Amino acid sequence: MSEKRLPLQSEDIKKIIPQRFPFLMIDRVIEASPDKVVAIKNVTVSEHFFVGHFPGQKVMPGALIIEAMAQAGIVLYRQKFDNDKVLFLSSVKVRFYNPVFPGDQLKVVVTTIKLLSKMGLFKAEAFVGEKKIAEAEIACGSQDAKTT
Repeated sequence: MSEKRLPLQSEDIKKIIPQRFPFLMIDRVIEASPDKVVAIKNVTVSEHFFVGHFPGQKVMPGALIIEAMAQAGIVLYRQKFDNDKVLFLSSVKVRFYNPVFPGDQLKVVVTTIKLLSKMGLFKAEAFVGEKKIAEAEIACGSQDAKTT
């Protein structure tokens, strides 16, 4: 990946990962190295998913928190490898601790567990302020990877 000045804004992020509105789940990258990425998602009341999740008390879906983690993981992978065909594959050992509400700023911290040219395994944690929201291990892989 070519050298970018931090923070990376949404237009910079769209040059690194394939997701687009309404599924782009990170708004800014404030730290990026081959070992760690810190990304921000500003959760607003106008998010499309709040219409049905849940009308009585709006809560960010856990699957979208995992997606934010995965997108930050792809940014981390791209710090070392110039492969634009990498996608989220799976999440394991996922734990949710607290809900995310409109007005929260979700901070996603992703660190490398193992990084190879065709795949990456990352530890991801999500926070609102100092409160841990979720943690997971996230795997991503290249669309070009051969499967047997």
